Amino acid sequence: MLNDQKIEKFRQIVENKFQIYNSLFMSLPYDKMTNIGMLLPFLAEESKEGYQQGKSPEEIVEEFFQKHTELKTEDQKLELLFKIIQYIERQVVLFDSIEDAAFQKLHSESDPGTILNLYDRANQEHHLAAIRKKMDDFAIKIVFTAHPTQFYPNAVQRIIHDLRDAIINDSVTQIDTLLQQLGKTPFVNKEKPTPLDEAMSIIYYLRYVYYQSIGELYKKIKQTFGTSNFTPNPDIIQLGFWPGGDRDGNPFVTSDITLKVAEELRISILKDYYGHLKIVRRRLSFRGVSDILKAISQRIYDAIFQEGVKVSAEEIIIELNKAEKILVEEHNGLFLDVLDDFRDRVRIFGTHFATLDIRQDSRIHQNVINDIYKKVIDEDIDSKTNDEKIQLLLDSGVVLDPDDFEDDMTKETLKSIYNIKLIQKNNGERGLHRYIISNSDEVKDVMNVYVMMRLCGYSEEDINIDIVPLFETMEGLDKSEQVMQTLYNDKIYQKHLNRRNRKQVIMLGFSDGTKDGGYLKANWQIYTSKEKLTKVSEDNDIKVIFFDGRGGPPARGGGKTHDFYASQGKTIANNKIELTIQGQTITSVFGNKDQAKFNFEQLLTAGIENDAFKSSKKELNEEERVLITELADISYRKYSDLKAHPMFVPYLQEMSTLEYYGRANIGSRPSKRGAGSELKFEDLRAIPFVGSWAQLRQNVPGFFGFGSALKDLKDAGRFDEIKELYKGSDFFKTLVLNSMMSMNKTYFPLTYYMRNNEKFGEFWNILFSEFELSKAMMLELTGYNILMQEEPINRKSIRIREKIVLPLLSIQQYALIKIQKEEGNRESYEKLVMRSLFGNINASRNSA
Repeated sequence: MLNDQKIEKFRQIVENKFQIYNSLFMSLPYDKMTNIGMLLPFLAEESKEGYQQGKSPEEIVEEFFQKHTELKTEDQKLELLFKIIQYIERQVVLFDSIEDAAFQKLHSESDPGTILNLYDRANQEHHLAAIRKKMDDFAIKIVFTAHPTQFYPNAVQRIIHDLRDAIINDSVTQIDTLLQQLGKTPFVNKEKPTPLDEAMSIIYYLRYVYYQSIGELYKKIKQTFGTSNFTPNPDIIQLGFWPGGDRDGNPFVTSDITLKVAEELRISILKDYYGHLKIVRRRLSFRGVSDILKAISQRIYDAIFQEGVKVSAEEIIIELNKAEKILVEEHNGLFLDVLDDFRDRVRIFGTHFATLDIRQDSRIHQNVINDIYKKVIDEDIDSKTNDEKIQLLLDSGVVLDPDDFEDDMTKETLKSIYNIKLIQKNNGERGLHRYIISNSDEVKDVMNVYVMMRLCGYSEEDINIDIVPLFETMEGLDKSEQVMQTLYNDKIYQKHLNRRNRKQVIMLGFSDGTKDGGYLKANWQIYTSKEKLTKVSEDNDIKVIFFDGRGGPPARGGGKTHDFYASQGKTIANNKIELTIQGQTITSVFGNKDQAKFNFEQLLTAGIENDAFKSSKKELNEEERVLITELADISYRKYSDLKAHPMFVPYLQEMSTLEYYGRANIGSRPSKRGAGSELKFEDLRAIPFVGSWAQLRQNVPGFFGFGSALKDLKDAGRFDEIKELYKGSDFFKTLVLNSMMSMNKTYFPLTYYMRNNEKFGEFWNILFSEFELSKAMMLELTGYNILMQEEPINRKSIRIREKIVLPLLSIQQYALIKIQKEEGNRESYEKLVMRSLFGNINASRNSA
């Protein structure tokens, strides 16, 4: 009954509104597009019926031209297809805006996972003291990353922001005007965005969404859980930032760009403070208080616009404390809450706004260390072990000058390390205090960073940086426990950990785990690795913090994030929840104030619930562990066989949009690692890898192998064991439901035509068979009749989005077929493929 009510509400305030406002598109001022709104439904219907009849995208599009247009030439047909893409792109934006505008009406302040729900539950079960204790030493951190799916130009982002507000206010006139503006505004960058452009794109959200949403959420936490002797830690909600510091994610990032991004973060938060102070000063106009606030405002203004003028968060807070004293003693504390709210923002955001991380690949570091060794030690590099090389370099006492090296990567790496001090001086230590090492699987990967810092003139006491290994491949995860044990026993690293308050951040999984091991194996491997790393850290008296590479679809470990974290038991350290958010997931999950507050709350309560409310469903017993391991191993073998298939990489290369990710002007980085012309599986970046499967509507990384594992045990008469596991384990249930979400965005009829392809038909049938098997097995396991049965709103949202973009998918596949056949204007068909990427990505909302 409750689900029926939710669906009806969604129909009224989302689906109906979309139908009404979608009609406004008929009068949009597109050049030569007056009849697109009438033609598009015909292509949509031809696609829907055609795929059900087993027709190919080529047949569908050609029949559409024949039945519904009088177009004869290829150029005319191509022009129409481009106009249809433009039209659909804007329909997607409209639906996004309507759904986002309805967010408050579809969610309640007391929904499960909210602060109020947590308080009510804690109050009833007498856990308020435990929750306050947890809040004193707990935090969540969202780390924003730039990826090739963060493609909207800033002008379009601003229209979307205004359109959402107009829809909330039901202002038809304003909506009509904004849709006209949208129709005239280009959606595509003329040139590839630079790393600085990508950083500025996300800083926009910091300034206009997160400054308010996090400030208001902290205020809500204080009002709900605060007492006369307890104030929640202002660091309880934190922001991280990778654009401009992530050299591994984007090889075009330079040390100069890192400095520029750090400066933009500093100036942006000061601008927010300056604007906020205007509101504060409007209320606090009292003698003594107003003078202090005016002086703070002037100091912040000078720090924004005058080079060399800096102001620290500590300085601002000292002055605000003086203002509070006068306010309380002389003015009855009038509007103290206004002053308090501003001061809390300064405590939360400092002068850094979001913490910039530096990230680089361990193999790059090793090359740099070798380059340094040859120059400093000047002896055969192969004659020493890595430990010996490290000790020789530390004992050398040299201070390196980056300009003394010929290799550009060595120069840039050393310059980045020198920049750390400068950024910490300008933005505060919270501005940059971590160095993340991708593809970590050895002790030397961590120690190389420590050595480079010492060789750049940092004394032991000066290294105010957490060195963070990122274990992402199956091999890296396997080795992680031994690597950390060895590091904890290392005398040099022990001293460093002591200076970092015996705290170690470890990053796990990120994108390559699922790409390497498949969905089930990767998630189980990360879970068990966390357990081992928790134990080894606790045994060495180290407080470990896990940093997860998540935030995309289930294929990359995302999905229902609250449920994932709430399902982790006592065997995994729960000192902080930290994860990456990337691509259009930023806009779809944290894109406006209401959504951001709700999803920050969901994360926060997930972590706190783990400690405050003990659930037997979270703790896996030995039999359950053996069963999940068995399922994961079967799944991994199935996925490994697929990866080893000789058609795996060629299929992606020739039949998907893989190579077009790197060519479209949607991101500044290349779509693969390595400079060679030959495409190798290990060089594939996870974003285009996962995204290409999503564009094909096959979503292979989100399910492949899972169905086979379930079927194998069912054939052995053990399906009841799996059913008991599903009922008894929150963790396993979350994995199943997230995989079902991935499958719900799968539509194999789009590529039915491939089943008869001479080269790839056999491979396509392998994918399709496993999908059908996985779907059938999971429905049997859950007892559902349809995928996502218990998530009616999400399911309906996906259905509407898929309906909107079905013609877009037809156009994309039509263009790919023409390219494969080498028919017609190849350049134009390639542009069609690239343009159709955008709307597909955005409609999926979490395909990054």
